[in-house]
Amino acid sequence: MTKNVFIATSLDGFIARPDGSLDWLLGATDSTDDHGYNDFISGIDTIVMGRGTFDAVVGFESWPFDGLRVIVASSSRTQQDYPHISPDKYEIVGGDVSTIIRRCEESGAKNIYVDGGALIQSFLREGMVDTLTITRIPVLIGEGIPLFGSLPKDVRCTHQRTRSYDSGFVQSTYQVILGDQ
Repeated sequence: MTKNVFIATSLDGFIARPDGSLDWLLGATDSTDDHGYNDFISGIDTIVMGRGTFDAVVGFESWPFDGLRVIVASSSRTQQDYPHISPDKYEIVGGDVSTIIRRCEESGAKNIYVDGGALIQSFLREGMVDTLTITRIPVLIGEGIPLFGSLPKDVRCTHQRTRSYDSGFVQSTYQVILGDQ
């Protein structure tokens, strides 16, 4: 099972404003280019996202993950907290990263997309990320939620490719070197 991260950051490394808002991202370009997202998501069967990210997604006009299994990592929420979202669209799993991975393995997940700042950091701390795809958006927001927080040790990566887009977005993919680092 592969565990992938596909995320956008501001040039100063933030994934959201301090309050979790993504307004800076949604207004960053008028380009209709999907910046590689559709190719990426076509190889994914399961999305594991943090509760904060899920709270942002449920505010979207339409559900963006039709046909994909969505697991929300949360020990504080239940499906009753989201009565406006059909319970067949997602499941909530409490516990640590190993509990979430075990649930994914038991259900036959092959390619996982990990989404959400704190959750990505937890997966990195546990050595549970295989690939990082990071898109830098040409916007400085000054302060916010950083993509990477403190880690107990270095996480080495090997550069796979970089692509630039007419919108000014620059996307780099890295293979995480697993094992003793």
